[in-house]
Amino acid sequence: MSFIQKPGAQKAAKPRAGAVNVRSVSYSTSPLLASKTPPWRSKLLVALVGLAFCVLLGRALYVQVIGTKFFQEQGELRYARTITLPASRGRILDRNAQILASSIPTPSLWAIPKDLDTDPAKRGQLAKLLGMTAKELEGRLDDNQNFVWLRRLVDDQVAKDVLALGLKGVHQVREYKRKYPEGEAATHVVGFTDADDKGQDGMELAFREQLAGRNGSRRVIKDRLGRVVEDIGDSVAPVDGADITLSIDSKIQFFAYQRIRDAAAEHNAKAGSVVVLDAQTGELLALANWPSYNPGDRRHLSGEQLRNRALTDTFEPGSTMKPFIAAWAMETGRVTPNTVIQTAPGRMQLTGSTITDAHPHGDLTVAQVIQKSSNVGAVRMAMQFTPREMWELYAQVGFGQKPQIGFPGAATGRLRPYKTWRPIEQATMSYGYGLSASLLQIAHAYTVFAHDGELIPVTLGQPTGLVDGKVSGQRVISAKTAQAVREMLQMAAGPGGTGPKAMTMGYSVGGKSGTAYKQEGKGYATKKYRSWFVGLAPIDHPRIIVAVMVDEPRNGKWFGGDVAAPVFSQVVQQTLRTMGVAPDLEVKTQIVTRDMPAEEESF
Repeated sequence: MSFIQKPGAQKAAKPRAGAVNVRSVSYSTSPLLASKTPPWRSKLLVALVGLAFCVLLGRALYVQVIGTKFFQEQGELRYARTITLPASRGRILDRNAQILASSIPTPSLWAIPKDLDTDPAKRGQLAKLLGMTAKELEGRLDDNQNFVWLRRLVDDQVAKDVLALGLKGVHQVREYKRKYPEGEAATHVVGFTDADDKGQDGMELAFREQLAGRNGSRRVIKDRLGRVVEDIGDSVAPVDGADITLSIDSKIQFFAYQRIRDAAAEHNAKAGSVVVLDAQTGELLALANWPSYNPGDRRHLSGEQLRNRALTDTFEPGSTMKPFIAAWAMETGRVTPNTVIQTAPGRMQLTGSTITDAHPHGDLTVAQVIQKSSNVGAVRMAMQFTPREMWELYAQVGFGQKPQIGFPGAATGRLRPYKTWRPIEQATMSYGYGLSASLLQIAHAYTVFAHDGELIPVTLGQPTGLVDGKVSGQRVISAKTAQAVREMLQMAAGPGGTGPKAMTMGYSVGGKSGTAYKQEGKGYATKKYRSWFVGLAPIDHPRIIVAVMVDEPRNGKWFGGDVAAPVFSQVVQQTLRTMGVAPDLEVKTQIVTRDMPAEEESF
């Protein structure tokens, strides 16, 4: 094959020496470059660039000038923290400045789950020290990756053992834990607090604000591990709560609790309560209940243990009401202590209902009606009153009225309006059926007899208006009538009465036993009883009132003179000795009479 070249072609293709072989382009004839750019396009570009600068300038102005506070706060949230400086809760003291409740610094353990060591063995050790299973620990750690409480208010040794594991992400903080030196003996009075140190029951709840104080604060910078790097700003110091002083005497409280606990065990009872009241000042010296609980360990707490039965439980007071009927009958001149009342043959009919005594007594004086606890005798006196007159008597001594002692949950009891009373209801109310009251209300009502006819205020704190160691109250009956009733109560608590087991070595006592069937549904249980004894000592110048209630004694005895009266005797003796009251009786004569059999009580 051969190629034919035109003349001159080879010459044209031969490059010149040193020249670059580039295809020749004519820029002047390029259609792209030859076209003219519209003016608005360049102006738009310049405008967009200018607008972008304006937006950046505006944002910088907002961040640096207008929104400075917001962004500073947001920045601080990443590194600054406010640490609460807890205030120490105030103490609760008894009348002798003995501590009933106080707060002590206690370690609490917390963790940052996302930082926590994942070694299963170490986590297992941690769970064991915290008293939980590995599964429980893992469940708690899954709640929040930034913060969880592992265990609050632990023992110092537990905290040391946990920190000794060297687990990353586990930390300790100090909080306050409440301590109750008197334990279960005083817990129904003192109450308890929750994990945040807030009052939940008793005086802890009643005086929550006064005891709580005011927490302080401290602004700090922390690193990601929760360690404080430095302080910022000023700290606010905490203000500790104020102490409160109760009228309770811890020694009397403890002894009363022991006695009611032992009596409940002896008689296989469901529960029991004791109230000890200063008859001259109205101060509550003891409020003891069984069953009780340890306020420092409430893991298995039940409602039965929690109730302050002396204040919250109401019941029909039974024969303890009879002295008020006798007192008013004497006060209004209807009878004297020696007026004879016909009670034979031990029963009476009233509007188709039968009222009975435990056994026939025949003719009884008013004093003997109280001594023998005759239902028939009490009804014959009560039916001389108008319903309104009897209602006013009961209302004056505090029945159907809420006790003003500042204790949460104190019961009012029940006293129905007199306009609705039927004759049989008025009759049964004379011996304590058809109305209800708490043990505290009954003890309070008996101040009328102990304080020469005056009903005095009851308090759990310091009494006001003391004059020569006494307070004045509301006059209900005369001092002469009160003295006559005290003599009747002494007969009831002595030989031939329903409560000789209430007699106390060295001290004269007077009181009234009570026994009543328990309500069950719309009627009464035939084999369930409440037994109580309420009285005062010494008789001539009473210093204390003691009320005892035993709920459902189930060991073959149920009369108040057999079940509650011995507790009364023991508590009276210990209390008067603790108060330094001198004995007013010869002991020898009492040794012969103290174990005499009790008169069977009508109820």
